[in-house]
Amino acid sequence: MQELNFDETLEKIVARDPRYQRDAYLFVREALDYTHKLVGKTGKGAPRHVTGQELLGGIRAFALELFGPMALMLLNDWGVRCGEDFGEIVFNMVDAGLLGKTAQDSRDDFRGGYDFFQAFRQPFLPASRSVDSPADAETKPAGN
Repeated sequence: MQELNFDETLEKIVARDPRYQRDAYLFVREALDYTHKLVGKTGKGAPRHVTGQELLGGIRAFALELFGPMALMLLNDWGVRCGEDFGEIVFNMVDAGLLGKTAQDSRDDFRGGYDFFQAFRQPFLPASRSVDSPADAETKPAGN
């Protein structure tokens, strides 16, 4: 059996499904490794299977750590706007033989994971919208 070349296979996936940029696939692959570190290993020392919801959580944590307040913009630029998009990316990679899955895994595992604005933008917004914020100060009449 011929070993898959990740880069070549990824190029074929992107050509077949251009909704998501190549960087989105690379990010998901790295986020899977990150998630494996978060959830641990099986008793045999091998990485344990990660569920879709666990992967969504790992993706969120990894994106916030890696990209900070730019996470939402980058994901949108790559064509990723909701959890279902991550499911499509994962299953495109599964279908191409780059990732494995169990019989219980499905694209539906990625539905309704989180609101992207809440997950990737909210952590960087000020706790309160007080008069001290520059945007609020600009909209307040002078002398108030």
